[in-house]
Amino acid sequence: MPIATVNPATGQTLKTFEAHTAEQVERILARAHATNGALAATTFAQRGAWMRRAADLLDAEAAELAALIATEMGKTLPTAAYEVAKSARGMRHYAEHAEAYLADERPVPPAEVGASDARVVYQPLGTILAVMPWNYPFWQVIRFAAPALMAGNTALLKHASSVPQCALYLGELFTRAGFPAGAFQTLLLEAARTTRLLDDPRVRAVTLTGSVGAGAAVAEAAGRNIKKSVLELGGTDVFIVLPSADVAKAAEAGVASRTQNSGQSCIAAKRFYVHEAVYAEFEERFVAGMAAQKAGDPFAADTSFGPLATEQGRADAHALVEDARSKGATVRTGGAVPDGPGWFYPATVLTGVTPRMRIYREECFGPVACLYPVRDLAEAVERANDSPFGLSSSVWTSDPDEITALAARIEAGAVFVNGNTASFPQLPFGGIKDSGYGRELSGFGIREFVNVKTVWVS
Repeated sequence: MPIATVNPATGQTLKTFEAHTAEQVERILARAHATNGALAATTFAQRGAWMRRAADLLDAEAAELAALIATEMGKTLPTAAYEVAKSARGMRHYAEHAEAYLADERPVPPAEVGASDARVVYQPLGTILAVMPWNYPFWQVIRFAAPALMAGNTALLKHASSVPQCALYLGELFTRAGFPAGAFQTLLLEAARTTRLLDDPRVRAVTLTGSVGAGAAVAEAAGRNIKKSVLELGGTDVFIVLPSADVAKAAEAGVASRTQNSGQSCIAAKRFYVHEAVYAEFEERFVAGMAAQKAGDPFAADTSFGPLATEQGRADAHALVEDARSKGATVRTGGAVPDGPGWFYPATVLTGVTPRMRIYREECFGPVACLYPVRDLAEAVERANDSPFGLSSSVWTSDPDEITALAARIEAGAVFVNGNTASFPQLPFGGIKDSGYGRELSGFGIREFVNVKTVWVS
């Protein structure tokens, strides 16, 4: 895939970029490696001051950055502005809390282990490679960069080829804020060259957000080189509605979840399991809500959601819909590629989906929902867990026993009750099964890329 800004609302190529040469990559990597000691020697207070300054720069340049995000990957201007603001909040969170997250610990009285002192310390690993996707071109990067830098690591960003201007901005942001020049740098690389970086001993670990295939390739390279990896690989998140739920509120939330970011969100609800007692009401409200969503110009005030980010992404989403339709599924709304320029796709609802259809198990990265009736909670859980993925889930009920059962039995990295899945700097984020391993955000996230060292003193 070429490294280029292609406006997904028009299909026009606005700007192209040359990939870094082997010599340029070497200079960038050498600079990161040379900066490790200097950055690790700084205090949390100093790194925190730089991080706050970087957050201030995001806030000051928010309008320009929101327009850039909307242009490069197609999300609406308000949601792009929200992403920039959320990124700044995440940076300030780690500026404030990193020292406490990584404070020395004394898990047992020293005498229990025959010592005068026994403690656990957290120290940076060195240079970390981040392979990031286009769907949240700032937030996905910041939720790695803020904890990694505050822990004292240096970082290399290999961003998606379709958001090069976002990548280049981020590559300069932290240096502008005061971090040493080699602390955070962007690499413009084709995907095929990325895994080779893990063969270099100066790269100590890797984190990736992306497809299962990309994650497997990175994990294989990391494993071959005995290097730590963290993977977030998407999901087919469930949305369960039981009879005690506020059905109108649940349907409204379901529409918002499935169409957020034009459906290009790993934590968007994709499989809707609704108790048969309230299925008819939910279906009517949900289908009507989806049909009312307008896909349009990301800069227009009346647009519900923008185009899909890439032409291939739209083709992939439509192929899943057509496969389901050809095998007997009913398209309740949407399901047709519109005429005209750009990579738009309507909000779509499928019913009658069966295991014979690809979309039953595959992740659809577009505004397409699959709606299923279920007899009871047990069937909802069984079908929810019948998936290779396990990222998050959203469940709707006012019954305390049902909340307890769902929280315990759903196989996922998170269960959100009576609300849509979201990410917060204060809470860990990540999945199980094919959704990946490791955690981002919170204290768990910052501890992924540190050396957990025992210090024992006789």
